[in-house]
Amino acid sequence: MGWARKEQWAVAWLCAAVLGVALAGAGAGAFEEGTAVYIVTMKQAPVFHKRLDLERSGSSRVAAAAGDTPSTSILMKPRPNPAQPVNYGSYLVRLQNSFLKRTLRGERYVKLYSYRYLINGFAVVITPQQAEKLSRRKEVANVMLDFSVRTATTHTPEFLGLPEGAWVQEGGPQCAGQGVVVGLIDTGIDPTHPSFADDLITDSYPVPAHYSGICEVTNDFPSGSCNRKLVGARHFAASAITRGVFNASQDHASPSDSDGHGTHTASIAAGNHGIPVVVAGHHFGDASGMAPRAHIAVYKALYKSFGGFAADVVAAIDQAAEDNVDIISLSITPNRRPPGLATFFNPIDMALLSAVKAGIFVVQAAGNTGPSPKSMSSYSPWIFTVGASAHDREYNNYVVLGNNLTITGVGLAPGTDGDSMYTLVAAPHALKNNAASPTEMSLGECQDSSHLDEDLIRGKILVCSYSIRFVLGLSSVKLALDTAKNVSAAGVIFYLDPFVIGFQLNPTPMDMPGLIIPSSDDSKVFLNYYNESLVRDETSNKIVSFGAVAKILGGLKPNYGFSAPKVMFYSARGPDPEDNSLANADILKPNLIAPGSSIWGAWSSLGLDSAEFAGESFAMISGTSMAAPHIAGLAALIKQKFPYFSPAAIGSALSTTTSLSDRQGNPIMAQRTYGNPNSTQSPATPFDMGNGFVNATAALDPGLIFDCSYDDFFSFLCGINGSAPVVMNYTGSSCGASTMAGADLNLPSITIAVLNQSRTITRTVTNVAGDESYTVSYSAPYGVAVSASPAQFFIPGGQRQLVTFVVSATMNSTSASFGNVGFYGDKGHRVMVPFSVISKVVHSS
Repeated sequence: MGWARKEQWAVAWLCAAVLGVALAGAGAGAFEEGTAVYIVTMKQAPVFHKRLDLERSGSSRVAAAAGDTPSTSILMKPRPNPAQPVNYGSYLVRLQNSFLKRTLRGERYVKLYSYRYLINGFAVVITPQQAEKLSRRKEVANVMLDFSVRTATTHTPEFLGLPEGAWVQEGGPQCAGQGVVVGLIDTGIDPTHPSFADDLITDSYPVPAHYSGICEVTNDFPSGSCNRKLVGARHFAASAITRGVFNASQDHASPSDSDGHGTHTASIAAGNHGIPVVVAGHHFGDASGMAPRAHIAVYKALYKSFGGFAADVVAAIDQAAEDNVDIISLSITPNRRPPGLATFFNPIDMALLSAVKAGIFVVQAAGNTGPSPKSMSSYSPWIFTVGASAHDREYNNYVVLGNNLTITGVGLAPGTDGDSMYTLVAAPHALKNNAASPTEMSLGECQDSSHLDEDLIRGKILVCSYSIRFVLGLSSVKLALDTAKNVSAAGVIFYLDPFVIGFQLNPTPMDMPGLIIPSSDDSKVFLNYYNESLVRDETSNKIVSFGAVAKILGGLKPNYGFSAPKVMFYSARGPDPEDNSLANADILKPNLIAPGSSIWGAWSSLGLDSAEFAGESFAMISGTSMAAPHIAGLAALIKQKFPYFSPAAIGSALSTTTSLSDRQGNPIMAQRTYGNPNSTQSPATPFDMGNGFVNATAALDPGLIFDCSYDDFFSFLCGINGSAPVVMNYTGSSCGASTMAGADLNLPSITIAVLNQSRTITRTVTNVAGDESYTVSYSAPYGVAVSASPAQFFIPGGQRQLVTFVVSATMNSTSASFGNVGFYGDKGHRVMVPFSVISKVVHSS
């Protein structure tokens, strides 16, 4: 299908969708009092499940005829044919509409979405009484109230070893990821950015044949926005619009990115290679995505003004799966822990379970709610959860004070000229007509030059306060720089307000000498020197002269250290909470860590998320939101090399090949507090970093794989006490007898929340390399005895091996302890599995 035809169809689809909302009830305005958005799941099978049922008998006969063996049939299962049973999907929508009309006859309601591919259901605006009426119908599986969600690179390819490692294996950056479609559910994209252009590519670069998505056309996302790189783009905002929180002037009812976050994450995953990063007139190298040749499909479901809602996110997931993306990346997390029997039972996670069943690898940010234990915001074992680490590049500049003290700052800015020292003048002390010190915070923050005395400040360094208002977007560094220029200052220094705690200050672009002192302790030292150097009139106490002097050393060139990677303080931590009582799940979260601190990425020309980068084409920001797309891009490289890997196999390859050491060979550290996080570091545990720090090159040659299927995850859910009705509601399938716990899943980790005396754990490994002999060794967690059988084994390529671990408590303890299991092959493969045990009971009472 050509692009013109795809885009034309998109306009028609949008019109039909709007029309459907308008006709769904007696009106389609904003919320009426007493109404809310509900997500309703029907019992009848959705399109994908129906198609899979039809294909099962035929595919099993084909496998038997081809001589497929049990050792490879699950691992190497091909993705479904993209052809859709369109009539069945339309039939489901008609049934939904008819059902609503019959059940709510004569009543007002607004149907927002029809879900039909991964789940059969809809989102609808109704009253609680109407929701109760729907839930009593035999056709309905589940009714759940909608909930809100939120959003949670030039050097990182080198830090991850891609140019000399993984990219070389794929044929270089000009080939890395080709044929793989990464679907991003985020705030949209800026299609004009060179990171997403296809005119840089002169050789064959077709849109993957299996991808069937379209490109919406709107006034701010015109025809031609999509290309061979950006192969699809849609937006989902019906729940937000119906609630009345959608700000059309800021949020844009289109795939266009008015925030910046979505453009940034898309470029990290699969942005073009070799794009110059120029910010504030300074060149900071060339940018590249992790899989620069992969294709991007955007499903906008988050917005600048309010974040997003589950009903819109589920619609985006459902559409991405129907479009047949290979990977889904979500740099979003729920605003609260899902209520109910278990955290896993929520519309987003259950939709993603169906996506995994469809063969899609799903990666999600861990959340920026660390460093407390159980702060994890991504819960389910079928979702690959990524925490954030620092990498080895830092941009620091310095202020040298007249008393010979040097203080570190952050600022992508030049230094002052030469070795000259410049007088420091704080904005409140430089008001016109010698006015009294102002009470309005914006003056101390240098947001308004009209009250400042230019003659007093000219040629000096202006001192400004960096308060919580900068964090909230009420004040900006750019406005302060404009103020400094308007009064002819030689530079500007921001000291940190003591109330700005737990917020990482990224290096901020400045087109004049300047810096921000990011430490409250250092800010106190700076202010003490400044205040003690003031000369005041003994009678009036007015300032007679400014005695403090300083010079700024520039921060345009990066420094490279050896203490990276380390887990950032904001990165959410395990153990994985199973429910709202904070009981621990037998699931390791996060799965691993990846670069998430001070990451360069493309920035939308309309981006409002960071005022400091407004109008720039690149931005440097931090968060687990930046870590997740690193893994989405690296997963694309694995998918390219092993096109028939299951989602679990991709996750296993990433997990078992990680690094546990920093660049100096020391253990990876984890920051433990908001304030002065580098002073409170201690060695990271699996609950901080999962399996460890991603090793992109090793992941392309994992040796052994731990595979896990949809049926395994289904049995796990059925094994949760009292879950059978909930599982039936979400999946449409009945639970048989199941005692499977999280520790029994064939995951590349072993996590036991409560070890009562003794327990047997099994893992099955599949060899995706050549014939090899392996030795199994282990380091037992403290207070635990472990035995493994067999301790050695030979495994031919493509075959499986069962390994049994007997785990016994040797002491009573409620403190978590950690060890690991290593599979060491004689051909050089090293497969590492973390081993975590929380509560240990020797004798039950």
